[in-house]
Amino acid sequence: MWKKLVLTLCSLLAAFNVAAQEIDKTQPYQMMKQVSEQAFSRLKAEQEQVRQDPEYLKVIVEEELMPYINEKYAALKLLGPNLKGAKREDVATFIVAFRSYLVTSYAQVLTQYTDQTIEFGPEPKVNPNKSITGVKVDIVDAPRPNIKLEFKLRKDKKSGEWQAFDMIAEGISLLSSKQSEWSSKLRQEGILAVANDLEQLAKQPIRLESKSQ
Repeated sequence: MWKKLVLTLCSLLAAFNVAAQEIDKTQPYQMMKQVSEQAFSRLKAEQEQVRQDPEYLKVIVEEELMPYINEKYAALKLLGPNLKGAKREDVATFIVAFRSYLVTSYAQVLTQYTDQTIEFGPEPKVNPNKSITGVKVDIVDAPRPNIKLEFKLRKDKKSGEWQAFDMIAEGISLLSSKQSEWSSKLRQEGILAVANDLEQLAKQPIRLESKSQ
């Protein structure tokens, strides 16, 4: 059920799109609103191309999503205690594999796109002394119940710009769930074994799914 929910929920995260020069990434709430609107517009406009070549969704993810995702920070948090004593080159390999996995995962998520409506919660007060904030949204997909999300973003202390690194759905962190899923293999077989699994998952073709699923 969590996997099914994530496929629906991630569609908003995959909406981090817009020409970089038009977005003020120092304002996380406004950034999310702007890129969400423009990303869904692109997805709607390019549905015919997606139907003809589902792999095109990976292009959309690369261009529209990944510039606004801090995959390095997310990967390091996911590794957690497994970073202790790890070789730097193994960690670098894991980050690259994790990024490729995200691209394919979000591309598959975008096959769930329909005409869902997004409602943003109140703009949070960002504490200038803190580097983490959250933006709450509802995905309205009537007649089904609204899906409540919170996106976690981290500020780069040097640039002052924000990037997303996690999503919380109904109180459950996506990053934490993946950490639990892979923790056993990380401990038993090591970082490179999990990185290899991620690389294989990243190579899986994008499959168009029925909107009724």
